[in-house]
Amino acid sequence: MNFTAQDVKTLRERTGAGMMDCKNALVETDGDMEKAIDFLREKGIAKAAKKAGRIAAEGIVDSYIHMGGRVGVLLEVNCETDFVARGDMFREFVHDIALQIAAANPQYVKSEDVPAEVLEKEKAILRAQALEEGKPEKIVDKMVEGRIKTFYEDNCLLNQKFVKDPAKTIEQYLIETTAQIGEKISIRRFVRYEMGEGLQKKEEDLAAEVQAQVEAMKK
Repeated sequence: MNFTAQDVKTLRERTGAGMMDCKNALVETDGDMEKAIDFLREKGIAKAAKKAGRIAAEGIVDSYIHMGGRVGVLLEVNCETDFVARGDMFREFVHDIALQIAAANPQYVKSEDVPAEVLEKEKAILRAQALEEGKPEKIVDKMVEGRIKTFYEDNCLLNQKFVKDPAKTIEQYLIETTAQIGEKISIRRFVRYEMGEGLQKKEEDLAAEVQAQVEAMKK
């Protein structure tokens, strides 16, 4: 590795891109700062990141109802102008996100939204599990860190793999769409309803059903 943590920080400051995107760019360019900047620009990441501070006050509220009315999603996604909000690309993006929520059942939009008490409880459970497995104390904290990453991937929308293209995360899909549209896009909030949720009844894998419908839509 021909770069340092400081190089990653510098690249982030110069482009506004995320830490992992900056690290990956430096890996791809063998630590060359200028080439890494070009790499991020070519991917549209730097362009999208620079829009992060802008105000997104327009947008739409979209809904997705799973066939048969067993799962429903209401979702608000914001953009900067009404013109973009009425565009096909933006509306397709919003619909894809609503479908993602129906299929993958995230609990939060991003990792920063996870309440501190929830995160601490999860860490305590993961730590206890690691110790129960007989793992040495000195590596338990590193194991917990890795498993918390999995927790985020399961529960935070932006960290989830995109059900229509698992090669990318929802955050990557958001960055790509932002770059293509040319405006800041913000996934603000959502609510997911599941028929019979909280009632005593036979458990069925509705997420799997939605996923099957997604696969059928690809064909």
